[in-house]
Amino acid sequence: MYDKEHTEFRKIKRQELSRKLFETFRRHQVVGDCVRKAGGQWVVQPDPFVDEWSKEDYGFLIKCLEETLDTGGAVFGAFREGNLKGFASVDGRPLGSRGQYLDLTSLHVSEEMRGLGIGRKLFAMAAAWAKGHGGQKLYISSHSAVETQKFYEAMGCVDALECSEKHVRQEPYDRQLELDLAGYPDTGGKDETDRTVWEEHVL
Repeated sequence: MYDKEHTEFRKIKRQELSRKLFETFRRHQVVGDCVRKAGGQWVVQPDPFVDEWSKEDYGFLIKCLEETLDTGGAVFGAFREGNLKGFASVDGRPLGSRGQYLDLTSLHVSEEMRGLGIGRKLFAMAAAWAKGHGGQKLYISSHSAVETQKFYEAMGCVDALECSEKHVRQEPYDRQLELDLAGYPDTGGKDETDRTVWEEHVL
């Protein structure tokens, strides 16, 4: 479990978004097995590769997060001794034929901090924000690595009933998931209340 006393979870402001913010963040994942669809079912197949972000990747990420905030979304961060160690973002623009989804556009934890519960808490904060801002479901275009799939399954996600053509086109190997927000308390978009409710309900 992460050190609660020295780990701060909060919203990230637009003016904070710079390469410096990610100086101590390590996006490095050694992938062995992935899920692939075969015969209408998801199966585990070996597909080894290393996923590591370049300088250009971080530049693109920052632009995406800026757009998220500029269009009414939210970005949450986990900080350890002032250094960013995890982040999640939710797009504020409705997605889906009925506008039923809000899109979890990113969720990442620095390599050395994985497995400590930081991702779960960031996910809870993002889901709470989506619920409080009118989302019926949270949409996730998820990395196909087995470890990633186990995480989202543990959080209650299932295959999306309606897939985003944009996401499928951009990331054809991603698995399109959703989290049904029905039945969870409607906190009216108050972020601190959202966080407390979802920590009790999901964590």
